[in-house]
Amino acid sequence: MGITAIGAAVIASRQHTSLAWLATWGVEAAIAVVIAAWSTFTKMRASGASLLSGPGRRFVYSFAPPLLVGALLTAVLAPMGLTVIPGIWLLMYGTGVTTGGVFSIRVVPLMGLCFIVLGAVALFSPASWGNALLGVGFGGFHMIFGAVIARKYGG
Repeated sequence: MGITAIGAAVIASRQHTSLAWLATWGVEAAIAVVIAAWSTFTKMRASGASLLSGPGRRFVYSFAPPLLVGALLTAVLAPMGLTVIPGIWLLMYGTGVTTGGVFSIRVVPLMGLCFIVLGAVALFSPASWGNALLGVGFGGFHMIFGAVIARKYGG
């Protein structure tokens, strides 16, 4: 997911309209969902666990609402301008990862908090920094924390 997010940040930075920018990040979100679903399904199947029971279900119930709120805020705010959208996305994703991560390994909520801090920075940064900050968060944080999780926790 991190590599595709960095690619999306580069592509989005070259878009000339708000709609094209949103479409770029929308496609990236869809790709990220597919990657996350596939990797989660593969890991759950290998461990014999079920996503629909126990910690998996609690993670989804905690993770999904902030993402839904982020999507709704995007739908309402995007017609007014995209300047706050990167901050909102980073904040809401970070909230979802933090709350969902309570049911996971210790490093996951830490990753969520890093997204929240970056989202706060994005809200108060120049709009021209949006793609770079999204690339750092969705690209860099996923690669860094993914490497830590793979090394320390086996994936």
